Amino acid sequence: MDTASNYFRHRSHEVLNTVAGDLLPRFSVSTKVGYFPGGHSLDPARLRAAVQRAAKDLGREPDTVLLHNPEHSRPDAETLGRACAVLTDATRAGLCRGWGISTWDPRPLVDLDAPCPDVLMVRTGLLVGVDILEAAEDLVTRWRPSQVWGMSPFGGSTTDAVWETFDPRMFLRDSPSATRFQAAFRSAYGLPRVDAIAVGTNDVDHLRELVDALAYEVNDQVVSEYKRLLQDRRQAV
Repeated sequence: MDTASNYFRHRSHEVLNTVAGDLLPRFSVSTKVGYFPGGHSLDPARLRAAVQRAAKDLGREPDTVLLHNPEHSRPDAETLGRACAVLTDATRAGLCRGWGISTWDPRPLVDLDAPCPDVLMVRTGLLVGVDILEAAEDLVTRWRPSQVWGMSPFGGSTTDAVWETFDPRMFLRDSPSATRFQAAFRSAYGLPRVDAIAVGTNDVDHLRELVDALAYEVNDQVVSEYKRLLQDRRQAV
């Protein structure tokens, strides 16, 4: 289960604890810190307090705490390093089991060094632009995270018109029974390559459909060709 301190008007942790506190121990819970009511900040004291409050408001320590979109603060390597140190210290103190970085636009971060995170979370899927895709891959190479997670595999919503304009099943290998949404979701695991993907839904059937999609196999050759086409298109512009 993935959330963030700023979701639901900065009350997501309290709401989760109130509505489903008895269920939270059954889930692996990840959350994000860095967004505050007054804006984004990488101030170590504020981040430290946010991690402590997350555990208090959730009623349990989160399994993973992610630094939320640090690129919004345009950090230099030293600033990013201090922010990461807060999360590594929190992990050692038992306030979480692991730490990481979640970035919507990794391009401002690609030249910065950081401690090897447990998790790097990036945008994934067929609607991710080639510059974002390559920057995410560069970060994986540079930071060597233990796991890479994806987010926003549909680029916003499955109701967007783009999903009616083409058939993403071409990215799967021998999967005629797959739906378009299953194909888009499953292929997102290779754009860039990730170990898990976070999705948001209030429809149990939709969630079940995506879980079933994990049984399908991605055609890596088609994915590689698609990435080359993205690169060629960029050069032609």
